[in-house]
Amino acid sequence: MFAVIRTGGKQYRVTPDAVLKVEKLEAEAGSTVTFTDVLAVGGESGLKLGAPNLAGASVTATVIAQDRLAKVIIFKKRRRQNSRRKNGHRQCVTVLRVSSINAA
Repeated sequence: MFAVIRTGGKQYRVTPDAVLKVEKLEAEAGSTVTFTDVLAVGGESGLKLGAPNLAGASVTATVIAQDRLAKVIIFKKRRRQNSRRKNGHRQCVTVLRVSSINAA
């Protein structure tokens, strides 16, 4: 069984016991998060698509950690003008383990 959820402006295909990194959510490690923005659910009985969301469907996940990704370097250069700029940042993410998918 799998589900397609939307969070943080992105869509993720999740399966039970899958570990995924999503945009930062306001939740502590060990807490439970429920996603009701489910776009599709598939399994042995076929595929159910929402328009745009499936009514009554939800995905429950447990927060493993609040983490940060590797540093991304932004380097801008204008040639022959002695103009350079170097910036960087680390994106904050939430690490989740999907515990159950409720197709309703």
